[in-house]
Amino acid sequence: MEKVKVKSGEEFKILVIQQKMIGDVLVSSLICENLKLNYPRAKIHYLVNRFTIPVIENNPYIDEVIVFEEAYRSSKMEFYTFLNSIRKANYDVVIDAYGKLESNLTVLFSGAKIKISWDKPVNKLICTSTVKISKQSEIGLGSAIENRLNLVKAFKHSKILSQQPKIHLTKDELDAARKRITGLQSKTEESILMISALGSHETKTYPLPYMAKVLDYIVSHSNTLLLLNYMPSQQDAIEMLYSLCEKNTQKKILLDFKMRSLREFMSISTFCKAIIGNEGGAINMGKALDVPTFSIFSPGINKEGWNGLEDQNLTHASVHLKDYEPDLFLDKSEKISTEMYAKLKPELFFDVLKGFLAQHAD
Repeated sequence: MEKVKVKSGEEFKILVIQQKMIGDVLVSSLICENLKLNYPRAKIHYLVNRFTIPVIENNPYIDEVIVFEEAYRSSKMEFYTFLNSIRKANYDVVIDAYGKLESNLTVLFSGAKIKISWDKPVNKLICTSTVKISKQSEIGLGSAIENRLNLVKAFKHSKILSQQPKIHLTKDELDAARKRITGLQSKTEESILMISALGSHETKTYPLPYMAKVLDYIVSHSNTLLLLNYMPSQQDAIEMLYSLCEKNTQKKILLDFKMRSLREFMSISTFCKAIIGNEGGAINMGKALDVPTFSIFSPGINKEGWNGLEDQNLTHASVHLKDYEPDLFLDKSEKISTEMYAKLKPELFFDVLKGFLAQHAD
């Protein structure tokens, strides 16, 4: 373990790196929060992709957001200019939660005396400390969170003072969302559920005919209206999903209710009884907002990595094909394919969903 000659009262600069998707950026914001709580006078900068910024807006534990632009991937000159800007920033500490080639180069160019990342061959050459990645959850937070908390502890044995990512919405955002939701509920006494209707990619999207059956089941077992969360580019898939639902379900889907931004989605979600659907960014945001979640995992995703905060009270619940067909996952050499989704028939987990709905949607 690197002996860091830094006292909690001293001012120093830390760069935390987490490129990739919304869920990753949200979870890794815990690194920023814990560092700030341990070292209030430190300057915490967070390097992320631009499209993920909404989940860390107004975060009081982040002093500055550094954007990794898409242009850096397509232009070596742009990337080199970016790396020089990192060097000139004079960071004392860099914590890389991404651990890929782009971030390796960022760490290397930073010139920081303390460099912490994952226990990989390249990182061992360029970092002062490395942390082993575990696929198993030890304390029920999910290994995705627990691994990142271990990165925090690798810096001067910092204490873990926060274990759950948070999203920081403004009063104006919440007031605007409340107004929209009140407008819906003034006409009905039905609860409102947010549906994570589609994943970020085909490999993370529960087959539409199955998802339609899930929506049919929700409507037949609860007094609810359904809001569908999706990107504008997914409009065709949403219309297909809608067409596969039963007529009574279609009546309960508020297809014309549009959420105009990711921040609005988060604000609206706080007034929903739960978020149900594909595991991914929407589910992670729900957990950070303390909204109950029910997630359907892709066969290719390690459930123990991202099913944190689940409990016997079904505040958060999830299902994975491995729960029902564990033998399919015994052969580690066999590639897990999207075709395996077809084996996760909705009927397999309707009993779990029924319990969740009874807890949150009655």
